[in-house]
Amino acid sequence: MSDTAIRAGELELSEAGPGDYFALLKPRVVSLVVFTGVAGVIVAPGSIHPLIAVVALLCIAVGAGAAGAINMWYDRDIDTVMTRTQGRPIPTGKIAPGDALGFGVVLAVGSVAVMGLAVNFAAAGLLAVSILFYVFVYTIWLKRRTPQNIVIGGAAGAFPPMIGWAAVSGSVSVESLLLFALIFFWTPPHFWALALYRRGDYEKAGIPMLPVVAGEAETKKQMLLYTVLLLPIAIAPAWFGIVGWIYGGVALVLGLVFLAAAIAVCFDATHRSAKRMFGYSIFYLFALFATMMFDLPAGTVG
Repeated sequence: MSDTAIRAGELELSEAGPGDYFALLKPRVVSLVVFTGVAGVIVAPGSIHPLIAVVALLCIAVGAGAAGAINMWYDRDIDTVMTRTQGRPIPTGKIAPGDALGFGVVLAVGSVAVMGLAVNFAAAGLLAVSILFYVFVYTIWLKRRTPQNIVIGGAAGAFPPMIGWAAVSGSVSVESLLLFALIFFWTPPHFWALALYRRGDYEKAGIPMLPVVAGEAETKKQMLLYTVLLLPIAIAPAWFGIVGWIYGGVALVLGLVFLAAAIAVCFDATHRSAKRMFGYSIFYLFALFATMMFDLPAGTVG
């Protein structure tokens, strides 16, 4: 689609259906966000009324989706260029950019307001920080300027378990920061695996992802480094007594498989291992947080 067509599309009224607006929320990303938020609610010390917990998780989902919608509005020019994103609602002309921005802003403000009024202000503050960080720090500031975009900007995706924890406890603790760190150190190898086999897309769009700027060899080294650092961090919740040692054993096994996947990427001249590592990385995070929820210390009430 040409720049002229994009500008013309911005002047048109949106005739999108509910499914198109739902797609703006990046539902596949939101599903993982909500899942880690659920884990934060369950493993946090104390108790929360089930209805309030549902409201908190709904706010996390809506807030994450709102950030995704604003991201799509800002990135509409590069989404038109990249094969992976050309089918999104704005590049296809299904939703006008202004409508997407308004939709995202309303949902963002609404999710934070409801979280503050219905749950607590600690959780609302963290939700606001996560949305603002994703939009302004990652999307607007870092993504198009530095190959470290996903390292720093990836912090936005690490907030959900902290938000869930704060919804129950009303505070931030060392334990909730561990859950944050787990996702923070998981994000670079997860996303760089994708960037390796989608390198051409990022080159076309002019995005300085690590494989584009530093080359594939350096990217693979960095992936391996973060995967090594992730291994003890993933086991740490068991050391701190947040969860039991069944989780610790599962985290060790899953982490060693993740490490083996990173080593395979280093020695693979093709992108097959990177694709496998990307797929496994999603399973890895789901499996870790699922195990957390089923291996709580005796006497824990979530």
